[in-house]
Amino acid sequence: MRYRVLIAVVGSLVTLATVAKAQQVGALLTGYEESPSVSTTATGAFSATIAEDGDVIQYTETFSGLQAPITQSHIHIAQAGVNGSVVIFLCQTAANPDPTGLAPHCPQEGAVSGTITAANVIAGATASQQLQAGDLAAVVTAIRAGMAYANVHTTLSPGGEIRGQIRVIAK
Repeated sequence: MRYRVLIAVVGSLVTLATVAKAQQVGALLTGYEESPSVSTTATGAFSATIAEDGDVIQYTETFSGLQAPITQSHIHIAQAGVNGSVVIFLCQTAANPDPTGLAPHCPQEGAVSGTITAANVIAGATASQQLQAGDLAAVVTAIRAGMAYANVHTTLSPGGEIRGQIRVIAK
């Protein structure tokens, strides 16, 4: 009986350790984070959990108050205040489809959720960034380093209406 309890406790600790190693990241999205900044009352939030092995990201993005119809939302790779390559579509529209076809449809307001794997990663358009299609490890490394941002684009602000630098959330 004592061994069964010990095995159950050890098994529970291993399970907790696995869950504890998943990493939470997030960003608050505003027009002032855009480069150049955008005068808008729109706001948003991006939250995600990166699996322990970095092979899967579960995310939710919410936004409201956009000044014009949404065209798309992405994760870009770049430091704060700098525009960088799109590497993952968070949502797509008919006018701006995700090249992988995997991103959910963008609502005009509310929440969009999804699962990101290597299949969601597109090659970065800026050659000097050396971002390859399918390289989720490079994207996860950039996110963990604070060098990625979530961006919501609209017809009035094609470069992005709201944006937020993605940061690791301390536990």
